[in-house]
Amino acid sequence: MTSKKKIIYCITKSNWGGAQKYVYDLATALPPDKFEVCVLVGNNGVLIQKLQAAGIRTIILGNLTKEIKIASDFTSLKTLIKIFKKEKPDIIHLNSSKIGFLGTLAGRLAHVPKIIFTGHGWAFNEDRSKLQKKLLYLLHLSTIKLAHKTIAVSEQTKNQIAKKNYYNKKITVVKNGISEINFLDKLIAREKILEKIPGDFNFGSRPWLGTISELHKNKGLKYIIEAMHLLEVETDEREELPVLIIIGEGERRKILQERINRYGLEDSIFLVGRIDGAEKYLKAFDIFTLTSTTEALPYVLLEAGQAGLPIIASNVGGIPEIINDMENGILVRAKEPEEIQKAIAFLLKNPEKMSILSHNITKKVRVEFDKEKMIKETVALY
Repeated sequence: MTSKKKIIYCITKSNWGGAQKYVYDLATALPPDKFEVCVLVGNNGVLIQKLQAAGIRTIILGNLTKEIKIASDFTSLKTLIKIFKKEKPDIIHLNSSKIGFLGTLAGRLAHVPKIIFTGHGWAFNEDRSKLQKKLLYLLHLSTIKLAHKTIAVSEQTKNQIAKKNYYNKKITVVKNGISEINFLDKLIAREKILEKIPGDFNFGSRPWLGTISELHKNKGLKYIIEAMHLLEVETDEREELPVLIIIGEGERRKILQERINRYGLEDSIFLVGRIDGAEKYLKAFDIFTLTSTTEALPYVLLEAGQAGLPIIASNVGGIPEIINDMENGILVRAKEPEEIQKAIAFLLKNPEKMSILSHNITKKVRVEFDKEKMIKETVALY
């Protein structure tokens, strides 16, 4: 009888973003007769709560943060080594930049038999100084070198770092995948979202734009807000201006709300906060937007595609591997509010095109981005 393989998934933050969903999907999908699963997270949060509800054992590494802090990072490294030596995992599967580097180093020092790292995107793509970008690039290369195998979630994610043949051979592309979502009916989803908005709003026949996004800089939400302002300037009647619903939470809430207020769009743009199971509400929207400045292969686009929504998204990272411009969605340049505004206006004036884009993106997501395929390809690397 073959003994179970023990695997520890590791991730820095316990919020609920794409990397956290990835860890949750893998941790809860592995057959319990073949794998003993544990998840190590840097802090307590939504991910921990979901894992514990699913019966997955968790370890919280309380002093681990996303920011570089030499003293606490060294403490985290020593703690990781102790944990790996005590737990004796057959595999550690690391996710996110910070835990990726510390975890691969600790794994090597603790003699873990197999170390897997998933690159959900590279920190050097963010708005940083040239020196920071160079250092982060070298840090990522070190992580890939220390890991036995690295997974990239898109071809572009791989190509951005696999400049040399050595690294190219160590990286395998396994694209994110999703399972069937039990979407709420359009009217019910809208009613439930309206319950999250203070006041008594009646949007009448105004179109609903929507996004699900953490409120942080990389998501480029200020550009969709500016695009809404441009739409308002060109719209004759307020009743014709779309409504924009932003589902999610984050450190830039105050800044974004101030921008909304500055443009006088308080009755058109709403930060409704985090909603558990937000993907179920997607059919509330007529158009989905993702105006990020950097992405790898975002789950939320797959979910919006399965919901059959026409999509407007930034032409960054692995997004063009999901969206073929004007075939199953519209791609716009990052940080260009005018392009976003024109794309929204075009779709609202062309419902037949919206229908074609919706049909095509649903078909592509179902065929190419299946959760079971993702899990099978990942387990093959274990």
